[in-house]
Amino acid sequence: MKVALIQLCASRDHDENVETVCDYLEQAGKAGARYAQTPEMTTLIERDRKRLSAQVTAERVADAQSRFSAIAAKHAMTVHIGSMAVPLSDGRFGNRAHLFGPNGAMVAHYDKIHMFDVDLDNGESWRESAIYAPGDRCVVARATEGGPQIGLGICYDLRFASLFRAQAQTGADLITAPAAFTRQTGQAHWHVLLRSRAIETGSFMLAAAQAGTHADGRETYGHSLVIDPWGTVLAEKTDDQPGLLIAEVGLEAVAAARSKIPALQHDRAFSIDAVDARPAQAVA
Repeated sequence: MKVALIQLCASRDHDENVETVCDYLEQAGKAGARYAQTPEMTTLIERDRKRLSAQVTAERVADAQSRFSAIAAKHAMTVHIGSMAVPLSDGRFGNRAHLFGPNGAMVAHYDKIHMFDVDLDNGESWRESAIYAPGDRCVVARATEGGPQIGLGICYDLRFASLFRAQAQTGADLITAPAAFTRQTGQAHWHVLLRSRAIETGSFMLAAAQAGTHADGRETYGHSLVIDPWGTVLAEKTDDQPGLLIAEVGLEAVAAARSKIPALQHDRAFSIDAVDARPAQAVA
């Protein structure tokens, strides 16, 4: 199966980003991709809540969804929008992935579960939970009859191995982590985390990334990756520039890896002993 990952440097202009994404999706379809994935925050990167609220309206979200759906149907291609901000009734937003099947129907959506609330040693500070409401559902979806099952994750979810293990044990062949990794954490952890999740689950890992310096001041790492179930990097966008990454994935590799290392079948319940060291008592 031919897959396409779209690497972006999203701006503060929602409509401009939608146009850019649609252009890349058209390119992916014309290249014969059967699955195309975009990064986290596909339609807007904006850390200011007022500016985000002004740009992300229910009407704009619906229009973007309609356009992505139409391209999926036009090219008979599964379109995975890695995430986009979606307004919620409580005034916050969902950081939401959308999966459109090759007939254009929305097969599933997933709200990012783990919020990126961190202080980095380079002075960057992030409080995603101040704007976004966390999800509470693990999602595995099949976009086509007989096609691969796809586990949906987003960016910071990558650090929580139990989410992807649950997806693989549910039947996921492909697991995903579209992201907007910071440059600092990406340089340190991006490749090793993605390869680890692929190896642990015996799954293909597909991760489209935001890349470069954005108008709101953040820097993202890029390096979109396709990794096979044995942990081998099949394709990488080896820079921080926007563009299209295309690779072939053979789904038979999933069964092969899991038969060699059947770790998904070997979970055991266990208890935890937390032992405090104590000073040795004097012997009388």
